[in-house]
Amino acid sequence: MTIRKGARTIAQIPPEIREQLNNGSIESANLNEWLAINPKQLLEAVLLQLNRKDYLNDILTDIANLKKQTVTVVNETIGVSLLTQSYLYNDTTLFEKLATHPSDTVRCWATYFIGKSELSLEEKLERMRPFAADSHFGVREISWIALRADITENLEQAIRLLTPWTISENEYIRRFACESIRPRGVWCKHIEALKETPELATAILEPLKSDTSKYVRDSVANWLNDASKTRPDFVVNLCKKWEKESQSKETAAIIKRALRSIKP
Repeated sequence: MTIRKGARTIAQIPPEIREQLNNGSIESANLNEWLAINPKQLLEAVLLQLNRKDYLNDILTDIANLKKQTVTVVNETIGVSLLTQSYLYNDTTLFEKLATHPSDTVRCWATYFIGKSELSLEEKLERMRPFAADSHFGVREISWIALRADITENLEQAIRLLTPWTISENEYIRRFACESIRPRGVWCKHIEALKETPELATAILEPLKSDTSKYVRDSVANWLNDASKTRPDFVVNLCKKWEKESQSKETAAIIKRALRSIKP
């Protein structure tokens, strides 16, 4: 199978690709394509495909009422509104249809069914695991963002539950464990407890200090760089410890990237 690289700019996306993105028949190939998708157009196309057009007007109203209409806020609103519609119509099959859809954006909507459910954090993490391991970068990002509030509110429990994920054979699962608790996570609220007391996350960080995956190593390094903004002492000391414990090039790469914001 040929993997599309995607256009270098949004303006360079061919009309036929843009059309397929907006009708949900293909995944986005890169961030430019992901940003180019019209969520409302995609929503209408998907609801027509799934014979659920009756859901459309209420969801569009929810979007129209938003004060901020950034792509992430709109997509979260669509996911939560679809969950609401599934309750109203007793639609027990909608989640699975969204979760297995060809469009990565549509699969992202499904993550909010889990994030906004009444399940326990342990149950939410288990149900989110397939999304954390999704083949598409966008779904993997939204999978942890959808649980970020729960993780923050139940931080110590989250760290305990996520620690076994750090030894998974799947690099995407290992990366989720680290990325989901970044002190200054991208596109989400900071976790103040980890900014002030990064030691809480040691059980997550330690197993990943020599990870074979660059995807995971970058996450660990970025985690430590986040922490260095408020607790440079912790980061410096941990890096010194790792330097003594591991002579691997993987650990060296993490340390170099982790210390990039700390002035010599």
